[in-house]
Amino acid sequence: MTFIGEKEKKSIIQEFQKHDKDQGSSDVQIAVLTHRINHLVEHLKQHKKDHSTRRGLLILVGRRRKLMDYLRREDRNRFNHLVESLKLRVKD
Repeated sequence: MTFIGEKEKKSIIQEFQKHDKDQGSSDVQIAVLTHRINHLVEHLKQHKKDHSTRRGLLILVGRRRKLMDYLRREDRNRFNHLVESLKLRVKD
């Protein structure tokens, strides 16, 4: 089962990439993970007892957290722009 369609993923990559061949920068990875996380949250609202999906969600959230911590350390402006565009809540 795929959480994100190929067209959706390409549109997310195009929106957040730094240059035309960029597919793996922190910005892109965080945006794709955020989309997947949002999808899983919606799934879990309907299927409250799906514990394996909940575990997968927590793994994805942890991965995104690590990438966001890295981006915050390396480039605060890019981090702030990304948080604003993805409408994420961030603890400071």
